[in-house]
Amino acid sequence: MAPDEGDQSIHPDRPSQKSRGPIVMRRRQVQTSTTDQRLLDSRGSSDWVHTDPWRVLRIQSEFVEGFGMLAELGPAVSVFGSARTGRDYPEYFTALHLGHALAEAGFAVITGGGPGVMEAANRGASESGGVSVGLGIELPFESGLNDWVDVGINFRYFFARKTMFVKYAQGFVVLPGGFGTFDEIFEALTLVQTQKVTSFPIVLMGCDYWSGLLTWLRDTVLAEGKIKPVDLDMLQLTDDVDEAVRLVSEAREHHGRATRASEAEQAHPHRPD
Repeated sequence: MAPDEGDQSIHPDRPSQKSRGPIVMRRRQVQTSTTDQRLLDSRGSSDWVHTDPWRVLRIQSEFVEGFGMLAELGPAVSVFGSARTGRDYPEYFTALHLGHALAEAGFAVITGGGPGVMEAANRGASESGGVSVGLGIELPFESGLNDWVDVGINFRYFFARKTMFVKYAQGFVVLPGGFGTFDEIFEALTLVQTQKVTSFPIVLMGCDYWSGLLTWLRDTVLAEGKIKPVDLDMLQLTDDVDEAVRLVSEAREHHGRATRASEAEQAHPHRPD
């Protein structure tokens, strides 16, 4: 769940609620600030000099918990999209179908754990007997992990959570969304462009929604020399769930072959005559 995904109006009947790591607060106990905000928006008192180093232990614990929970997850795909997508929206049914198809192809499904597109993808994976993962985040207003999350982790810090989306996924499939969804797209693009991750497909689902972004990247960003032509190849655009699953499956197979070749090379290094 990203910044555009915390609208309480999605579930107006639920009491206000906020998760702070493993802690859940509701009603009058909900605080208006978040852990990330207190870390990044500090001003004034020199007490921060003494408290910030101790935050490192809390940050470390989030990485330890995330790594420990997901290390044996197996092949997985992270699915992103808006929490504001209603259950009667076409995107909801697309995400539901996607969750089913990914699970049937042997992938775990990782989402931000919220409502909308995330709920639909988690639901599809869970209903098909796959592993449905939700990585929640502390926000001023949030609805908590959706009911279709089978493995859930609540994070305080965005940067720890975002590491889990990339580290344990073989690719991203992105449905229509807002700022939080854009954030995930461009972070993934940067990681692929700088070769921090390899064999990592980024599939945009929804040609009508995303075509304007691709046009801007091509006609403005590329035209002004800010990116290279090959950078546009990092994004795949489709409306077809089967095509999206095929793209991430091919990347998994390519990565598997590369890994086996690397292990064979390490076991039997070539020695020049």
